[in-house]
Amino acid sequence: MSLLSIDGVWKHFHGQSVLRGIDLEVNAHEVVSLIGASGSGKSTLLRCVNLLETVDDGVILLDGQDITDPRADVDDVRKRIGIVFQSFNLFPHMTVLDNITLAPRQVHRVAKAQAQEQAHELLARFGLQGKARAYPDQLSGGQQQRVAIIRALATQPRLMLLDEVTSALDPQLVVEVLTIIRELKDSGMTMILTTHEMGFCRDISDTVCFLDGGVLVEKGPPEQLFEAPEHPRTREFLRSVVDSGRF
Repeated sequence: MSLLSIDGVWKHFHGQSVLRGIDLEVNAHEVVSLIGASGSGKSTLLRCVNLLETVDDGVILLDGQDITDPRADVDDVRKRIGIVFQSFNLFPHMTVLDNITLAPRQVHRVAKAQAQEQAHELLARFGLQGKARAYPDQLSGGQQQRVAIIRALATQPRLMLLDEVTSALDPQLVVEVLTIIRELKDSGMTMILTTHEMGFCRDISDTVCFLDGGVLVEKGPPEQLFEAPEHPRTREFLRSVVDSGRF
């Protein structure tokens, strides 16, 4: 059974369909990348998975549970799904340690000492030793995004959603965040990510999905999708990526 199953999902905004019958299976320990132009529905799909948006039709199953059922416990679902956005969304008035331990303590009812111990372990794991007492504005953009990822990991999610997590960073800081994502893959974390970093996408993904106009046009292993795409719209998109120097 798939860890996540998306079956016939539609989403409308103001009478416009932004997701059109999306079908996608994500297995445990798999990395799935969503690619496509801005406005193709990638971020909306992630927001639907995390129940930040309500689907208008279709079903999303997490570990076999229909999380789109109105009776589903949203808080319980979000305990099992971590999400990181392109903007860091750290609380500026809280230290790094407090940002990371807030959800474990308040939502998961983890004891303060245990939550702090886990936070320090994660900070050390991702090269941020000594930053526990710093405030977000004392960190570089790459460090802030690493803290945002650590904060999502602190709840020990089954699934991580990463929405353009490098797009707000200067180019020299992008590698810091990509290194973390690669480490997460190596540790077996199941991830769905949206990205414009095509080289990285090709290297890290088990499956790549091309979305266009809210439709999942084509999906497959990265070597197939990037080297021999079957759909004309996929070929056109990848040609534009190459022509712009982004691949």
